[in-house]
Amino acid sequence: MQALFKFFASLRLTVVLLAFSMMLIFFGTLAQVETGIWKTQKDYFESFIAIWSYPGSWVAQDALHWLRIPMPGGYLLGGMLLINLLAAHITRFKFTAKKSGIFLIHAGLILLLVSELLTDLVSKESQMPVDEGARSNYSQEYRNNELVLINRSNAEFDTVHTIPVSFLKPGKTVAVPDSPLSIRTVSYYPNAQIGRSKDGAPVESPANQGVAVKMNVVVTPAAVTYAENQINTATAYVEVLGPEGSLGTWLVSNVIDERFPPQMVSLGEQSWEMVLRLTRHYYPFEVELINFSHDKYPGTEIPFNFSSEVMMHNEDSTKNQKALIYMNHPLRYEGLTFYQASFANDNRTSIFQVVRNPGWALPYISVILMGVGMLVQFGMHFFKFLKKRASV
Repeated sequence: MQALFKFFASLRLTVVLLAFSMMLIFFGTLAQVETGIWKTQKDYFESFIAIWSYPGSWVAQDALHWLRIPMPGGYLLGGMLLINLLAAHITRFKFTAKKSGIFLIHAGLILLLVSELLTDLVSKESQMPVDEGARSNYSQEYRNNELVLINRSNAEFDTVHTIPVSFLKPGKTVAVPDSPLSIRTVSYYPNAQIGRSKDGAPVESPANQGVAVKMNVVVTPAAVTYAENQINTATAYVEVLGPEGSLGTWLVSNVIDERFPPQMVSLGEQSWEMVLRLTRHYYPFEVELINFSHDKYPGTEIPFNFSSEVMMHNEDSTKNQKALIYMNHPLRYEGLTFYQASFANDNRTSIFQVVRNPGWALPYISVILMGVGMLVQFGMHFFKFLKKRASV
């Protein structure tokens, strides 16, 4: 046991882990050019093992396409660094006043590592587009989708039944929560191209209900894209099952929206609208966009400011709040942070990045701890130096 503690507490292990961290950052930066920030983050920094592949756009790709370089991922390196730091304290360090600064610095480092893990595991990011003069009470995840069945029979509210697309596995059947229906997935495509047949002739399709039948829709599977400015067209053929058997098979896709006739599923006197859409997060408040400003440098198309004047309308009117959101100046409201992310629709629509991160304050606390620790450690050495100098 003592030898094991000695290994995990060794300075050599620290140096090796830091060297691997530099290697991970280097190859992750190279991969980002090919796959984008989101996939690079998942593959390299939110994994235990990362594998770098020789890029297809590089010179001599035909000869080196086989080249793969495995390396420890961010979770493994972060976990090992945390264990290394804790083991070093247990085996070598004793808390004394002279080492209080070092302990504060190390406590800040430990808190920083923990906060990064907490952010990866529990934080949620989504986007909320709002038109000028309009309101919105939900945001959408542009990397995740959900299949929903909406019962609109009540005049005051809709009843929404939700199934994450991770449950839509071909051949599998999933019960729709709080309803007599089940969904059997015929096929699912993370990305696809859909359109009408060119000659208008009937298309061979598993669907026998809904838009696919009425409009002769053709589905062509496509490679998943990770580009920041593109959204994958998640598409599926699903069979809806009632207590007495099949009610039909529909084509659903996140590009079949309100511009198309609603796809309705009926069972007896009940009916549901079925939609495959970007995953939504609803809130007990509405965001009203009063005004969006997109300022440019005179005589150029180069922007120097994006800002949105908003009004937060809460169910509890005492929490209503007016705010200005602009670059590097987010709004924190009800446990969420609203950032000015982008714009659309000829500057009439503002797009907010909505982040829920319960541990958002931990990095600030860790930086403060490390800063205080450095001041304490430097101060003790500085005053010790002054004392020696005065005694000479």
